[in-house]
Amino acid sequence: MNLTVTSAAVDWFRQEWGCVPGDSIRFFVRYGGVSTVQDSFSMGIAKEQPNEIGISTVVDGITFYMEKDELWYMNGQGLTVDYLAATDEVDFKLT
Repeated sequence: MNLTVTSAAVDWFRQEWGCVPGDSIRFFVRYGGVSTVQDSFSMGIAKEQPNEIGISTVVDGITFYMEKDELWYMNGQGLTVDYLAATDEVDFKLT
């Protein structure tokens, strides 16, 4: 199980959220919304320091992570986070 954040997504976080090395971006599970990962749930995003990291990756000094208690969402698979310029949105896919 791994977390991959594409360079397009990292660039988007830098431009839209002003992320710099040392920042942390949390991906978390929300009830409701539209998702290609789990029915009735979707991913949320927050710029906050981790509590208990379950999975993470560091790209250009920015830590991207999910908390340990939310890893069930991934069903034992990896998660790829991408930015889709055509729709101007962050995209989540199990890998």
